[in-house]
Amino acid sequence: MANFRRIFSQLFKLFVDMRLIAIIRLLSFCSYLDKALADVTSGSSELEGITWPNWEQSNKEKFNLNVFLNTSEMIRRAGYPAESHVVTTKDGYLLTLHRIPGGNGSAPVLLQHGLLSSSADWLVLGKGKALAYLLADQGYDVWLGNFRGNTYSKAHISLSSLELRFWNFSFNEMGIYDLPAMITFITNMRSQPLHTYIGHSMGTTSFYIMASECPEIARRVKMMISLGPGAYINNMKSPLKYIWGEFETMQLFFRGEFMPHSDIWRSFSKYNQNLFTQKILVDIMFLLVGYDYEQFDYTLLPVILNHDPAGSSVKTVTHYAQGINSGKFRHYDYGQEKNLLIYNSSEPPDYDLTKIMVPIALYYSVNDWIFDIKDVQRLYRLLPNVVDQYEVPWPKFNHVDFIWAKDAPTLLYERILNLMKGKNVNNITSI
Repeated sequence: MANFRRIFSQLFKLFVDMRLIAIIRLLSFCSYLDKALADVTSGSSELEGITWPNWEQSNKEKFNLNVFLNTSEMIRRAGYPAESHVVTTKDGYLLTLHRIPGGNGSAPVLLQHGLLSSSADWLVLGKGKALAYLLADQGYDVWLGNFRGNTYSKAHISLSSLELRFWNFSFNEMGIYDLPAMITFITNMRSQPLHTYIGHSMGTTSFYIMASECPEIARRVKMMISLGPGAYINNMKSPLKYIWGEFETMQLFFRGEFMPHSDIWRSFSKYNQNLFTQKILVDIMFLLVGYDYEQFDYTLLPVILNHDPAGSSVKTVTHYAQGINSGKFRHYDYGQEKNLLIYNSSEPPDYDLTKIMVPIALYYSVNDWIFDIKDVQRLYRLLPNVVDQYEVPWPKFNHVDFIWAKDAPTLLYERILNLMKGKNVNNITSI
């Protein structure tokens, strides 16, 4: 029976991956058709001013060996020491923490990835550019977290990842259980507070939950930096708004794991040299997060595909879908009857952002199609201790540029490093 379930699970994942690839090709074609029709009807092109990638030149670049490596191997190949630690949450999940250890007296920092990502995302830009390496070069003790359900954290003390019960979590549990386990482990091991927590996307969402629901853990963090801050999401510009907006009704057809990494994605990263296919994958990413051809290094695409998507739960995506539909940042909505049993209320309670005392920096961009500036404004007005807010000075800077943009070191990371050192960054103006 167990073998049958395993075979069925693999066949289902293969079906989902193949269907996703078909959708990618279709959406890409629709995107081109839409732009072409706009050109015909208006006499002008939306593509004017865009610097298109030189695919032939990119294809001649030296093959990036990181396409074959995991997070620890990437760190070592870049010339840094690497460690892996496994921490156990209060509800039994086993999470992998990757580490670039600093010297004696170094200040610990924790970097936390977004939805469908992993610790590897902080390394993709490579030595001298990726934020994790820049922090290590500055002498920090760098920790890279992995949320439950991704490639590096798919284990539990009693549950198998093949069981539906394993996937009964959303970013709520990541905030209440995952981050407390990681932060407690690091601060206990180092016998000092966490100097800085840096989150991207869902890495910020979970922190706001942790800081509002677990104040005793939040007191162990001296400062938090939000890249693409994600609490409210109802002003999303991405087509995902319409896909995810229907996810609450569609979730009956999706159960358990959502978009895990698979052999098909690995084959794309390692063996697919078809430039047309690569361009489709980049275009579909931009269609979802915002277009920025100039800041994307296309030679890194195989490395990205070697790690992403890294998987999560259907319930996590559904929780975001609820935020789109309700316009609120609140606990998971189980429906009126179950809400009464769990929350003693027909509606799930909001996360109280006004309780967060941790100093927080908000770094955002106008071309982020996932977390719109209007939603960041709303978050900013509720947080009581914002120490810096900064609009990245590149009009096309999108949601993934926070971790993969060519010029992220000068556009963003330099300010982060200065803030962490206590330097004046000309902070706080009205968003």
